[in-house]
Amino acid sequence: MIDTPSLVDQYCHGVLRTELGLGTFEAHLGRGEGPPAPGTTFFDTQTGFAVRRWCPPLLDLEPHCPAPHYLARRRELGVVEAGRRLLRGSGITAYLVDTGLPDDLTGPAELGAAGGASAHEIVRLELLAEQVADTSGTVESFLGNLAESVHGAASTAVAFTSVAGERHGLALAPEPPDAGEVRGAAGRWLAARQVGGELTDPVLLRHLLWIAVASGLPLQLHSGASNPQDYLTRFARATAGLGTDLVLMHGYPYHRHAAHLAGVFPHVYADVGPALVRTGARATALLAEILELVPFGKLLFSSGARGLPELHVVAARLFQEALGRVLGGWVAEGAWSRSDADRVAAMIAAGNARRVYGLAAS
Repeated sequence: MIDTPSLVDQYCHGVLRTELGLGTFEAHLGRGEGPPAPGTTFFDTQTGFAVRRWCPPLLDLEPHCPAPHYLARRRELGVVEAGRRLLRGSGITAYLVDTGLPDDLTGPAELGAAGGASAHEIVRLELLAEQVADTSGTVESFLGNLAESVHGAASTAVAFTSVAGERHGLALAPEPPDAGEVRGAAGRWLAARQVGGELTDPVLLRHLLWIAVASGLPLQLHSGASNPQDYLTRFARATAGLGTDLVLMHGYPYHRHAAHLAGVFPHVYADVGPALVRTGARATALLAEILELVPFGKLLFSSGARGLPELHVVAARLFQEALGRVLGGWVAEGAWSRSDADRVAAMIAAGNARRVYGLAAS
């Protein structure tokens, strides 16, 4: 068996602080647009089956126990104790936490304390810009405060993350906009928005990305169907040689393209992400596809977990199982040595993230 004794979750969110009934639990389990269809359950998914496989033993239950029994035990222990057991049973020793969601989730310090792990903040650029806009009365103050806020965040955060592609929905120009474009876009957006309004203007999204690039912190880009792959290629080319690493996030079903870009550009990395949680029993096949293309020093583990500590557990266990099967199979075939397999497993599980984000070894 290939060992991964330490895991760095290079992208996740906090967990809910409240007790959950079946409906609320399923809503976070499914991560869809609404509840399951009448007569169905999100437990009848690859993610649901994986939760019932890996999580019950951490709460003193048998694997694959019925969902109502599991949730009853969860309520019996209470949200704090159940969360502590689950997080500490995941094998994750460091969390990098995106704090840019509106949900009432635990922050990095609280998540780290519950999981007995270190924790670090990832700053979501779009939320930062929206917060600056809420307190800036003019275009000049907004742009000045925005630059200052990004600079200040860079002094404490380990990375920036952006959902620009998801917000805009169309390919953005990869180059930075000029100053006149930025001032014009800022004026239009500030005049039209209400307090708390989301940033969707393509010029300001581009401006924000390039301020982050100038900071030198790693920049995580959420990819996938809503973020066209040609844009990622062009942005990677535009930022080459500038000293800022790009981490392509959550690209399934375009994971092979992200792996390809990580092989082409020295500053681009690929993220395993929650695709393994979504594919469940097929996680081994998915990971094998990524490893066909990505240089082994350019792939990072993450859970993408949000709300449920169970998702941290499932992501970690499925990753460890899949990595062990893929690399272990190559060792058994004689294609790899055991020492090389262990070394690569440690890189993907934790070492690559520690290098990219400048984290101390645990």
